[in-house]
Amino acid sequence: MELPAAAWGLLSVTGTEVRAGRREPCVLSLGRRSGRYGIVIHSQEKENSDPDYIPINSRFKCVQEAEETLLIDIATNSCKVRIQGDETAERLFEIPDEERCLGFLSEVQSIQEAHLKASVPERKDSASWHQVEKNLPGLSQASSSGALGFEDDFNTLSLEEKRNMQNHQMGSRREPPPPPVPQNRQFYREREGTSRDQPKVTNTMRKMFLPSTQSGQREGLIKHVLAKREKAYVNLHNFRFFVGTWNVNGQSPDSGLEPWLVCDTEPPDFYCIGFQELDLSTEAFFYFDSAKEQEWLVAVEKSLHPQAKYKKVQMVRLVGMMLLIFAKKDQLSNIREIMTESVGTGIMGKMGNKGGVAVRFVFHNTTFCIVNSHLAAHVEDFERRNQDYKDICARMSFVTPDDSLPQLNIMKHDVVIWLGDLNYRLCLPDASEVKSLITKNDLQKLLTYDQLNIQRTQKKAFADFTEGEIKFIPTYKYDSKTDRWDSSGKCRVPAWCDRILWRGGNINQLRYCSHMDLKTSDHKPVSALFRIGVKVVDEQRYRKLFEDIVRIMDRMENDFLPSLELSRREFEFENVKFRQLQKQKFQITNNGQVTCHFSFIPKLNDSHYCKPWLRAEPCEGYLEPDESTDISLDVYVSKDSVTLLNSGEDKIEDILVLHLDRGKDYFLTISGTYLPSCFGTSLEALCRMRRPIREVPVTKLIDLGEDSFLEKEKSVLQMGSLDSEEGSGMPLQVPKEIWLLVDHLFKHACHQEDLFQTPGMQEELEQIIDCLDTSIPETIPGSNHSVAEALLIFLEALPEPVICYELYQRCLDWSHNSRLCRQVIFQLPRCHRSVFRYLMSFLRELLRYSEDNNVSVAMIAALFSSLLLRPPPNLMAKQTQQDRQRAINFLYSFLLAGDEE
Repeated sequence: MELPAAAWGLLSVTGTEVRAGRREPCVLSLGRRSGRYGIVIHSQEKENSDPDYIPINSRFKCVQEAEETLLIDIATNSCKVRIQGDETAERLFEIPDEERCLGFLSEVQSIQEAHLKASVPERKDSASWHQVEKNLPGLSQASSSGALGFEDDFNTLSLEEKRNMQNHQMGSRREPPPPPVPQNRQFYREREGTSRDQPKVTNTMRKMFLPSTQSGQREGLIKHVLAKREKAYVNLHNFRFFVGTWNVNGQSPDSGLEPWLVCDTEPPDFYCIGFQELDLSTEAFFYFDSAKEQEWLVAVEKSLHPQAKYKKVQMVRLVGMMLLIFAKKDQLSNIREIMTESVGTGIMGKMGNKGGVAVRFVFHNTTFCIVNSHLAAHVEDFERRNQDYKDICARMSFVTPDDSLPQLNIMKHDVVIWLGDLNYRLCLPDASEVKSLITKNDLQKLLTYDQLNIQRTQKKAFADFTEGEIKFIPTYKYDSKTDRWDSSGKCRVPAWCDRILWRGGNINQLRYCSHMDLKTSDHKPVSALFRIGVKVVDEQRYRKLFEDIVRIMDRMENDFLPSLELSRREFEFENVKFRQLQKQKFQITNNGQVTCHFSFIPKLNDSHYCKPWLRAEPCEGYLEPDESTDISLDVYVSKDSVTLLNSGEDKIEDILVLHLDRGKDYFLTISGTYLPSCFGTSLEALCRMRRPIREVPVTKLIDLGEDSFLEKEKSVLQMGSLDSEEGSGMPLQVPKEIWLLVDHLFKHACHQEDLFQTPGMQEELEQIIDCLDTSIPETIPGSNHSVAEALLIFLEALPEPVICYELYQRCLDWSHNSRLCRQVIFQLPRCHRSVFRYLMSFLRELLRYSEDNNVSVAMIAALFSSLLLRPPPNLMAKQTQQDRQRAINFLYSFLLAGDEE
């Protein structure tokens, strides 16, 4: 008999549950049932229904995730918690009150630790060693590690304990774990295209409350060997995958989708359906909710093949990009480890009008990654499309529930299908010539001018992908509701913008076509049908191999210890610059007699194995005897690490500890020189510098950004000691760097189409940053879009925003009253006040030419409020949607009014 919910409440937190992109209000509380503690989940939308109960036992998992801090943080910054029980799929919750959330998680951890001490290990039924979670939504099972019983949390151990811990010997007759999914060991060159800031490493990084055993290292080795010998226990079974893509141009569905989704007699096993431009509203660009999502979801569900029953596996949306995965109901039990991710490649890497969304999952024993993307527009911008592709590859990573496993990127999957409005055009400017060739059905000649084919041939993008033969006419651009080519004043040249590509083995494309019957949009939908060979486990062969491996490992581990040979241990990085990636590689070789597991581990009292500006890739892995692998050390100074390096409080110096399970530790020395940047330097300091920052001695670069208000004003007076020239006159009203960027945009970019909506080119951004750091140029290099993004990057990197942290709450409280808003600005320090007024004057001028530059008050207010009016770091996670709206309203009063003085 279940007790009433009120009788359970020991501690509770209010939040929302995220299900298939939707948020349902709920309350999480600790409760007891039959003398055992558990998590009670009360849905506030289903008040009369019984609450869900998840018992806290040895297989219970509770995960707090850190927020990705990539560039502008426009998305919600709440405390995210993942909970998974013994018999329940993983569920995601967002808790707005971080302090209360951490207290709740601490209580959960204490209860779980007490349970583990009081209980004996729970034995799994031998019949369940190859079963997966069958619940939907959220088919994802426990992480591959947790599902196999690998539940060590090595972060809780000291360096000495890690060094000396020996493997727990296990009998060869234990039940085998579920078959492991092999990890693709190659790290493709797309990763080198990384061009955006990496997430900041802090003490709030993802924590995992897991029971700790001594068998995890050995279990990991067994899993690795099983994956390497996968061919010995799998058979290939063919399944049919329907893949479709459609740019719907912000329209709502106006007819059934059967001509697109039901064009084959035999029903597919899977549907993978991608939309672009689902919503074209300004609000949608900043990741807000959209009613279009439900409209198109319902339209798809009504139009799936009538000869089979389907269930939605997963959905993910970023602004106008939406990806839907459906599977036949009888295949659901074979799907597990479902994860979603999205990457915005709009300006600053956060505006979601362009980018990609993806769903990855394991079907039987084959890993799939489905990517839906919308790349940069305009005929001439093929290099920007290439950059978007590399950006998505570099930044799209799926965080596994088990923190001990590395993140998965797109290319680390057996099958990758990439669909979407890739926006590659034809290198033929004459629309009439193109239409003439289409009329003659000379598609092969046209395809020689196709930018995607050219870029693939030159290995600039999608180099490792395959595309089927195109036998259909271009799918863009038509007059809406017709089959007529674009008759507007712009008269767009027809192009094959909408494409489907793939990579991987055992993939056979059966069909690739467009669907002219659907006329809702200015694009035509495209679809492809694939027959894919999926690896299905033969359980009897798998069990035998597992027992053989355990016996061999028992014998080998008793006789041999692992050993590594490193090609080098000292690394020097010269002239490191802000946002410019440097890489150095070294090789490690297993010169021992047994398979070994290596990993970089934190030094004592550290939470991460390296400083925020450093990364090792891969950071862990396995090596067979005599096998070698390259490890890349990447140095990249982002906005999160630039201020301390500018001020000299941090240096390009670190020591990495490469740990070998059951073996010794190897120490790597990292050193280098850093070149200071005006990006990440405080406004006070920059106003005192009349020369470029590289000409100022590093000892004089005082960081004022983290001082309190009074200390900051006091420090400004002391800046006169920089040198005789710097201190001889009054400080500049605004930093010369801001003046140079804004003056350039004022003179050259007021009529620039899509200003502040189109990202700059990375090479040009590097040139602009270098130019401002080393000189006072007469002209700024690069395109207007690059200069615009450089201004945004500059404002975002400021250690103290233009509107000081301590006035943040007052700005929100007074945002409803324009007179009070102006009072707040009078309370800013002089240079902050001058910069704010200067920027507002420029933005008001820009809005006068909105017919040309497509800039709107709503877009400018949303974009610049996230830069000028940032919440203090301690409030970042607590910022609500209402707070962001009030920040936007604050700027509205200055953008719509006249001179604010």
